[in-house]
Amino acid sequence: MELALQIVTLFGSVAMLMYGMKVMSEGLQKMAGSKLSKVLGTMTTNRFTGVLTGSFITAAVQSSTATTVMTVSFVSAGILSLAQAISVIMGANIGTTFTAWIMVAGGGSFNLKLIIFPAIVVAVALIYSKRKANIGDFLIGLAFMLLGLATLKENAVAMELHEKTAVTGFFGATSSWGYGSYFLYLLVGGILTFAVQSSAAIMAITMTLCSTHVLPIDMGIALVLGENIGTTITSNIVALSASVQARRAALAHLVFNLFGVIWVLCIFRPFVGGVCSIWGVDFTPGQTSDVDPIQLSAILATFHTFFNVFNTCILIGFIKYLEKLVIWILPSKPEQKDTDSQLRFISGGLMSTSELSILQAWKEIHVFGVRTQRMVGMIHDLYSEKDDTQFTKIFSRIEKYEGICDRMEFEIAQYLNNVADGRLSDQSKHEVHKMLRIVSELESVGDANYNLSRYIRHKHDNAIKYTDYQEQNVETMMYLLSGAEAKMVEALEHGNISEEEFFTMTNMENEINNFRDELKTQNMQHITEKEYDYTTGVNYMDIILELEKMGDYIINVEEALYEHKHDK
Repeated sequence: MELALQIVTLFGSVAMLMYGMKVMSEGLQKMAGSKLSKVLGTMTTNRFTGVLTGSFITAAVQSSTATTVMTVSFVSAGILSLAQAISVIMGANIGTTFTAWIMVAGGGSFNLKLIIFPAIVVAVALIYSKRKANIGDFLIGLAFMLLGLATLKENAVAMELHEKTAVTGFFGATSSWGYGSYFLYLLVGGILTFAVQSSAAIMAITMTLCSTHVLPIDMGIALVLGENIGTTITSNIVALSASVQARRAALAHLVFNLFGVIWVLCIFRPFVGGVCSIWGVDFTPGQTSDVDPIQLSAILATFHTFFNVFNTCILIGFIKYLEKLVIWILPSKPEQKDTDSQLRFISGGLMSTSELSILQAWKEIHVFGVRTQRMVGMIHDLYSEKDDTQFTKIFSRIEKYEGICDRMEFEIAQYLNNVADGRLSDQSKHEVHKMLRIVSELESVGDANYNLSRYIRHKHDNAIKYTDYQEQNVETMMYLLSGAEAKMVEALEHGNISEEEFFTMTNMENEINNFRDELKTQNMQHITEKEYDYTTGVNYMDIILELEKMGDYIINVEEALYEHKHDK
């Protein structure tokens, strides 16, 4: 019964550690808001600042996976080049070593509960006050992480694994195969890290096994090497549904760590011996060391740091060649190009964290706007086309685009709802609300274009002839709408609109409305005066009114962008 309780406590403490890191990471991101994404997007002017940026962000959010997935997403969105992404990923590998040093500090003789429970009290007070809830989330995440570490340490001591012959016999037997043992533990480390999706949790278990003198230090280091491989698998899997550039960035992460593992294995024992000597520990391959547990944990953290720093120093000068290698492995193919029926920048698999996923949605919304702009161009072509075959082709393409717009609205809205389910700051919640409104308005623009195509087809099929005056008015209205659509797309690209631009758009919308009213009055008069028949007048006004409706939807998008800018 006691053993069963100890095993449950072991898994519970690891789960508490993982949950604490997740909550702490999300708390930090909510405090930073979009600043982290802006840092990543702007502080990558060269390979060295890229490495520093990746290190800083990973140390801040306590997750190299989050940084890597975010970087892959930014490559997919075209915000970072592949070379910039590789430098950031190199930095992420260095930044993740900070977690190991937190574990070393948490595993000392100091009673962590003197920090943990006061931190929980302060965190709960801040969360319930709602004024500093983000800081409260960070503190309670930190408290859970430290409590998980403390519980893991206490439970490992209580289990007395070093006195259990079955355990020591197993590790002793699997540690006596020389380099075969290193490969075995490397494989185990990679599989476990991929399975639990947290290299930090496996690092904590590795430190526990080594510090309780159950696992030889070189086998523990082999597990650490495996963790570096396992953590790259996640980003490669989530990149499968992304663009080829995003898959290349994820592959570069794998190649980078594989290269490091290969060269370290070539000098494994001298390297491990050198790290051990720093802490005054004699290294004997395959044998446990009866030294202070803190020293053994520090050796693991030191090796982890040296491995990633040295690997980065070796490869930082070869980023261009690494870029060429992954491009060679994953070449571009015509069938891999983005199609109009696919989302380009977002997918369920690429959602890393709620705060940092919002930028991806903005990029996709801009693409949505570009596609509605293409529809406006098709409408103009359809209206002026006289050939029946070409007319049918253009109409079919507009019909296809209308279906695309419907799917885009659903998929982007679904993505934003998933983002909203995360732990968002108040500002980000408001931003998601604005984005949902914009997506709805853009879908309405697509519907208006399709309705226009139907009215134009009715005109074409029934051989309705407009007067020169009517033709001129339709062309004028289309010209005004094309200008408004172009300004909307430009504003969506930048994610905001200036006060001057907004007032220009408002004046343009008023001009469209006034022109609509004028044409409506004239239409009744011209029908009465028999300048054209009633059927022609109805079809003519259907087109004019639908064009005016499209102008309303466009100004609604501009209004949402203007409010979004001034709410910040």
